[in-house]
Amino acid sequence: MAVRLEKPWIDLNASNVAKVAGHLGVYELANKNDEIVYIGVADATSNFGLREKLERELEQRRFGACQFRVEINMAYRTRHTELLQVYLYDRNKLPVGNEAVSYTHLTLPTKA
Repeated sequence: MAVRLEKPWIDLNASNVAKVAGHLGVYELANKNDEIVYIGVADATSNFGLREKLERELEQRRFGACQFRVEINMAYRTRHTELLQVYLYDRNKLPVGNEAVSYTHLTLPTKA
């Protein structure tokens, strides 16, 4: 499995979100420029998993998000941390939608 989530982007609309299963996993939201604006997780606290989370995102339209991609993963917490960490490594910052949350378990990259 690749470290980065490299699946194609899907338009964030009701029809596409309805096709998403209620599984647990992670998801990324992007703006019209394919820039990741949020990395989220559908964990055991969500009744309908990824679909529920994306329905909420569709209603709120936060951070200019207009597309998404998902990964079903039972190790969703670890995978969420991994995606945040690789984003932080690549860009030296978190996605705009993740900036307000404290991620004390993430480490700033030290590039050679």
